Parts: sequence; C-alpha cells; structure tokens
Amino acid sequence: MMQIEQPTKIALDVKNLYKSFGDKAVHRGVSFQLLEGEILGLFGGSGTGKSVILRSIIGLEHPDQGEIIFDHTNIVGLSESRLIRIRTQIGYVFQNGALFDSLTVEENLAYPLREHTALSDREIQKKVNRMLELIDMKGSNHLFPNELSGGMQKRAGLARAMILEPKVILFDEPTAGLDPVNTKRLLDNIKNLKKTGITGIFVTHDIPSAFEIADRIAILYQGKIQVIDTTENIKKSKDPLVQSFIQGASH
Repeated sequence: MMQIEQPTKIALDVKNLYKSFGDKAVHRGVSFQLLEGEILGLFGGSGTGKSVILRSIIGLEHPDQGEIIFDHTNIVGLSESRLIRIRTQIGYVFQNGALFDSLTVEENLAYPLREHTALSDREIQKKVNRMLELIDMKGSNHLFPNELSGGMQKRAGLARAMILEPKVILFDEPTAGLDPVNTKRLLDNIKNLKKTGITGIFVTHDIPSAFEIADRIAILYQGKIQVIDTTENIKKSKDPLVQSFIQGASH
C-alpha cells in the first residue's frame, strides 16, 4: 500500500520584513519559512541584522513593515500582554546565557515554570533536574552563575529557554566565545534536544557548527534572504555568494 507523505507544517512564516535604524536599512524584504521539526541555520555578515530577525520574532524589535505568522497569528504589532503568551511558546537562547546573577541555577530554571505554569514545587524540581541531566549539569542546582564557566552559563541558558517546552527556539550566536571543547559540548546538548523534535533558528558566524546542527541554511545578504536550501546542497553549492560564506570571505 502506498504511503501518502504528510505535508510539512510551517512553524513560523516570516513575510517581507523591512526594518531601518535611522537611515540604515537593515531588512529590505526578508522572507522565509521555518518548518516544524527542523533547525534552520541563518548566516549573514556582521551588521546584516540576523539577531534583529530573532528579536523581531519575540517582539523586542518592531519591523517597519511585514508579517511574522506564528500559531495562525501575525505577531508584529501585538500588545505586550499578548506577546507574553507568545514568549512562553518561543524560547530564546541569548549569546551570554542571560541568567539572573542573584539566583542559583535551579532558581533560574524554575523561574519560567513558577511564572507561567501551575506546577507544584515537586513537579518543578523534577523538571529542573531532568533539564540539568539533558545538558550534562546534573548536581549544579545550587551554584550561582558567577560560579559557572562560560560554557556552563550558555548551557544553563539553553536549559532555561527549553524548560517551558516551547514550539520554537531561537539560538542567537550560541557558540560565540566558546573554546572548541565547550562548543562541542553545547552542540552535543542541542543535538540531544533535537532528538526530542525541537524546531529552531540557529543564528551564527560559526559555519561548521551550523552544518552539524541545521537541516537547512538561509543566507541573509543585502537585506534579503538570498539563498535557502538543505545543508547538503549548501555544502556542494557553486554559488559565489554561498562559497564566500563557506570560505569565510564574506564580511
């Protein structure tokens, strides 16, 4: 019996985004779709507005024009109260981990659960411990951020972004500033999470890491997504723009 392939669902649909800061046009019609269950790598030179796309998706930046469709809703221009609900479903992994300095690792991870769920203390504890195991930080519950290495801070930030089980997770330069050992450890953690079916956008300058993690790659250049294709096709591409990124020649 012939199997009918299920159509892939769109988790996030970014349509024709324009954004300027003063007289500097950063986005000039950015459009792409993020599919459920995939990680999309997003490349672009410094200052091309990769992080601005992520910040627009969670409402920290406001596009001048365009739509971002998530869960059948255009989230551009939503009120802050409605954005709070969206942010429980879209996790954000900040470059520096963005942990609360005055809270322990356990308290940092528990914070979103206490704010946005009705889970009991026991259920919260269980969830926190499970996340710490997933990121190889079992037993670090009572450490403060200043007692963690840079790599551990990033992994704890990853765990906090994941703890509400968001539909989409945004990675903003997650390997920036990490040595090769910690980069590998962080990527292994993300790969483990990927097995659970996470959907995400992976913004990075670190091309080898993106190739390890991403199913597809999009290239942001001159204010638009110029190329979007599978990671395998990107690796083999003879397109001069793609080549310039892969060889690190694009600035």
